[in-house]
Amino acid sequence: MSVKPILLLGDPRLRMPGQPVESFGKLLHSLIEDLVHTMRAAPGVGLAAPQLGEPLNVAVVEAKGRTYELVNPRIVRDKGDITDLEGCLSIPGYVADISRRERVWVEAQDRHGRQYKFSEHGFLARAVQHELDHLKGKLYIDYLDSLDELIAVNDDEEIDEDPESPAAKRRKRAARVAGAHSH
Repeated sequence: MSVKPILLLGDPRLRMPGQPVESFGKLLHSLIEDLVHTMRAAPGVGLAAPQLGEPLNVAVVEAKGRTYELVNPRIVRDKGDITDLEGCLSIPGYVADISRRERVWVEAQDRHGRQYKFSEHGFLARAVQHELDHLKGKLYIDYLDSLDELIAVNDDEEIDEDPESPAAKRRKRAARVAGAHSH
């Protein structure tokens, strides 16, 4: 178990769909540990195997003191819509407003191949959907009409503007999201 380099936008391996996991042994356990350690070191709240160059249906999501090991996951039901800022460890320095389902019901397997189900809403539902997209070779920017919709987040950059302006408030919110909620 170690911290691995995260693939960045432009690497074709990010677009490779994950293949179903059929073997639940030491290699899978090691991959899940690498995903967790790399995600935490980034820091982020989710990471998918394709982001480490492994084309397998494996991802992890961690929030509210719980770590979900998602092996061969699938959303079986969803409900509602919500739009919020979203970022990605493979596209550092940018966020965008993305619409997702507000609640999802998921079936997955753990590292031992045991089936389990769970339901999440809000931020965790967003994180799960984001990671499951990675397993299909899809990135959050694929939901945008134009890359001009991306909001650059650069903590070192000083922008001379009224701090109460809508643009300043949006940039402040984007920086908070990028710093705490990258997937």
